[in-house]
Amino acid sequence: MSGLNFKERLLNTLKGKPVDRVPVISITQTGIIELMDATGASWPEAHSDPEKMAELAFAAYDLTRLEAVRYPYCSTVLAEAMGCKVNLGSKCIQPYVISHPFSEDTDNIQFPKNLLEKARIPAVLKATDLLKEKVGENVPIIAGIEGPLTLFSHLTGVDSYMKWSTLNPEYATQCLNIATSACIEYSNELIKHGADVICVSEGIVCPDLSYPKIFESVVKPEYHRFCENTTGIKIIYICENSNPMLESLAECGFEGISIEEKVKEFQATKKMIGEKSCLIGNVSTSLTM
Repeated sequence: MSGLNFKERLLNTLKGKPVDRVPVISITQTGIIELMDATGASWPEAHSDPEKMAELAFAAYDLTRLEAVRYPYCSTVLAEAMGCKVNLGSKCIQPYVISHPFSEDTDNIQFPKNLLEKARIPAVLKATDLLKEKVGENVPIIAGIEGPLTLFSHLTGVDSYMKWSTLNPEYATQCLNIATSACIEYSNELIKHGADVICVSEGIVCPDLSYPKIFESVVKPEYHRFCENTTGIKIIYICENSNPMLESLAECGFEGISIEEKVKEFQATKKMIGEKSCLIGNVSTSLTM
């Protein structure tokens, strides 16, 4: 067991197999300014240039000795490919959505043809190829995507998402189904290009924005479908205090759940979800680190 490389250690951990120690990785993103300055691969160019995207991700392993490479550096790639306008930000600001094409109605939301050829998706796939060439089979490659619910809220706006999920859950389910299908196709292509782990970032899966009843009836079935139809290892990252829905979330099929420090009583939380999923994080980057 002591001979495990970084990739073997992380994958064994997420599969519930014995390891010699805890992997030291970042699940969310590693594109910090110090690494931009050291490599010359900076935002916003690294969001769309595959060489710079790969170089910045590799630097987190090469220069800081984190035990994985993680890219890209935002949760807007799929949203842009499906019609949202995106501001790519600056060296200090992540990309963000500036238009919601289906904020008034979702009658025209459909699964786009040639999704994998649109917007920045080809750049991310190329960066995956480059990273695979750099790290081989020794270092895990973690590819981040926006989750189905985040993608849904980008396409419609948070207010419309909240309204439709509460007043017309059947309508919301139909829209979320399309978003999930896009996440599945994109994730599987990332795996084909060499990614080992898919990190699903969900910024609005918290009790304040996703009521437990709505989560159970609308969101959870789509998470099941995502996990069942996506190859490779899946991790979901949840913001805020997600404790009220963690037990249910652990039943969806994600090998790992990354939580913020706002989730208290970590040991009790781990006992609650048991062996159904691996808990990750729970460390404050601004205070502890």
